[in-house]
Amino acid sequence: MQNRLIKKTGDELSPLGFGAMRLPLKNGKIDRIKAKELIYHAIDNGVNFIDTAYLYGDSEKFLGEVLQGEYKDKVKICTKLPSISVRKYEDMEYFLNEQLKRLQRDCIDYYLIHSVDLKTVNRLLKRGLFEFLDKAKSEGKIKHVGFSYHGVKEEFDLLIDGYDWDVVMVQYNYFDENVQASTEGIEYAASKGMGVFVMEPLKGGILAGKMPSDAEAIFKKADSNKTTAQWALQWVLNNRNVTCALSGMNSMEQLEDNLAVAEVTSPMSMTFEELETVELVKRVMKNALRINCSTCGYCMPCPQGVNIPECLKIYNEKYLFNHKGFVNQSFMDYYQYVGGIMGNAGNAGLCNGCGKCLRKCPQKLDIVSELKKVKKEFELPGLKYILPVAKGIGIPVYNQITKLLNR
Repeated sequence: MQNRLIKKTGDELSPLGFGAMRLPLKNGKIDRIKAKELIYHAIDNGVNFIDTAYLYGDSEKFLGEVLQGEYKDKVKICTKLPSISVRKYEDMEYFLNEQLKRLQRDCIDYYLIHSVDLKTVNRLLKRGLFEFLDKAKSEGKIKHVGFSYHGVKEEFDLLIDGYDWDVVMVQYNYFDENVQASTEGIEYAASKGMGVFVMEPLKGGILAGKMPSDAEAIFKKADSNKTTAQWALQWVLNNRNVTCALSGMNSMEQLEDNLAVAEVTSPMSMTFEELETVELVKRVMKNALRINCSTCGYCMPCPQGVNIPECLKIYNEKYLFNHKGFVNQSFMDYYQYVGGIMGNAGNAGLCNGCGKCLRKCPQKLDIVSELKKVKKEFELPGLKYILPVAKGIGIPVYNQITKLLNR
């Protein structure tokens, strides 16, 4: 694949980067064998940039273990300071030193301030953020600095101009073209020689795999051989100001799909007809999607045990795929995955409105209000009394009803 140059750092990075937030899991932990196979295969096929963060569970430690020997020098590592956890200057030094240990490196290639807006940066400035970055660079602990942005368009340029940043990470896909930094913000960052890393190019998988029938029909008519994920990734990489699109690939099929796009997509290579096709699909999706959630999981864990991403995902799928009738596929999925029939309950009705999730959400969603919609949509009266009985007979009953729904 054709690498892309960051003017400010001189690094040439692969247009496809490996996002290590959604590594494959086994029994709730990283499936080390499967994840290692994916990462090595990606590197062997030209991927030279991997993104992680302090808050991504065991991701940093895992990468430190597997990126050794010949693979250690084949990739640039990007990780992030957990801004939400910084209370004083010493916290920043503690987190950085801990991350160096986890990653088993003397220096981090790209160090970002995690999930910031103008308010967050102003809070960190009072704790000596810029002094910390300057010192860490002078000591050789980090090479290049930036931030991952989760604010509004109006504040983006102010942050870009506030420090000598090398790179920035933004959410960007054809559905969210004009949110957060927006296309204009990306262009502004690139005009200053900064690298632009894109997170959520597939919007947490919403723009990949199964889509509403109207949307799939539009894509198939334009190119029957191209997957929905390939359309979405191609659209992002078509932007000449994008350095690298980060994809959280957790299967070999997903990896091969993305590698195929990165191999052939150069900046400004999409035709007018292809861009028009994506625009038509975007209109269909915007009409169907009810909650603009990317299932990133930043809102977790919930103190009450609500599985927030899964609740919102299932609610969205009901409307995306037009599931009708009282007992439909989304209804069954809700009780299987969050209702408690096949595991611990994480349903929306457990929410007590504490609001701890609100300040964590990159999309600035009113999660408490959205969960009320989910509860109203799916939860039966007397649920807490029904579940103990349903759980005992849930698996065979669920399987039978699912078979009927899928006929």
